[in-house]
Amino acid sequence: MMEPSESNNQPESILKKKINRRELLRIASVGGIGLMLGGAGIGGILSTRTKVKSEEASISNIDRIPFHGKHQAGIVTPAQNFICCAAFDITTSDIGEVRKLFQVWTEATLTMTQGSLIGSNNNQNLPPSDTGEAAGLSPSRSTITFGVGPSFFDSRFGLQSKRPANFQDLPSFRGDQLQPQWCGGDLMVQVCADDMQVAFHAIRNLTRLARGKAVLRWTQDGFQRTTQADPSAGTPRNLLGFKDGTGNPDVSDPDLMNQVVWAQNTDGATWMTGGSYMVVRRVRMLIEVWDRSSLKDQEATFGRYRDSGAPMGAQQEFDPVDVHATTPEGNLQIPANSHVALSHGDGTLKLLRRSYSYSSGIDSTRGQLDAGLLFISFQRDLYKQFVPIQQKLAAGDKLNEYISNIGSAVFACFPGIEQGRYIGDSLF
Repeated sequence: MMEPSESNNQPESILKKKINRRELLRIASVGGIGLMLGGAGIGGILSTRTKVKSEEASISNIDRIPFHGKHQAGIVTPAQNFICCAAFDITTSDIGEVRKLFQVWTEATLTMTQGSLIGSNNNQNLPPSDTGEAAGLSPSRSTITFGVGPSFFDSRFGLQSKRPANFQDLPSFRGDQLQPQWCGGDLMVQVCADDMQVAFHAIRNLTRLARGKAVLRWTQDGFQRTTQADPSAGTPRNLLGFKDGTGNPDVSDPDLMNQVVWAQNTDGATWMTGGSYMVVRRVRMLIEVWDRSSLKDQEATFGRYRDSGAPMGAQQEFDPVDVHATTPEGNLQIPANSHVALSHGDGTLKLLRRSYSYSSGIDSTRGQLDAGLLFISFQRDLYKQFVPIQQKLAAGDKLNEYISNIGSAVFACFPGIEQGRYIGDSLF
């Protein structure tokens, strides 16, 4: 349940109070503005529950994805056009402050995913309660998904005993070239939306609301083909030109999702029941090298035809992958060291990919594009699903010649919540 402070009128009265410039500067000099807007003030802003609606005349329900439910949105939700992903480090050691942060984030998320702005502060002497760039914009099917990293269960908050048994940082994989600035994090916020400005607005405001409790560790934006560019909503292509996600399990099958994606109450950590474990990998693609390879070599690398997405030797994109099929000459149709052959294996290990491409300008050290794949997957168990698949890929994937894994992080994404509760309350 939300904190009793929801009914406390004190923060609201502060916001209504007229403050002269001298008083404003005095408050600012001791971090008062931050405290007013990042701490108790934010609680007051949100507690007023008088949220300012965006200026749009009407918003179709199709633009809104429900926030409440058994599972968090943004996992099996059909992927939106854009993503803003942010990892945070917690700067407080007070578990009560962390709990308040999740309460404030919950309220703000509910507001923003409905297409509203945060708060109603119009005091001319204070910063606005919302940064404003999403005013007049639809929710754009925005979803905001929260998780915690393994470091969240260190000694700071007394939650060591609640860390799930198989929830730990990934082992080192062969060929990893991880860079610290793209790894780890106490908290994860994944924002997806069909409008980049809407997604950025959410990350920006959640970061602002975290002031004094958490700071950004890394962020990464990403994109797919838009629904305008592909009304058929076909499988998106990565920056190497191949379809990405063809082998995903059917998210409309609840029994299959319980097997593959959602943590169960028999898995050991009851607070994670209905949640999912997230892997985020920043995979740099060596595009310039790839562009010089032949189409034959590219298709042999993936084990699929580029145009159709079909497994080699098959006709249609969703034809079954047969890693034992041979040509009339007796050769394997799908090369044994291809990406699809190794990731498919015997077909028993599955996970849900929800990846986006990224482009971050130029790598000045190489004079090449800094672009690639923000690989994201959700699974029920990291070490029974992602790790064995990645170990095979790291050891022998022909695709390794064209990619470099430079970022890595894992998060336990909470189960969904019902009205009146807040994200993460099953843990606290």
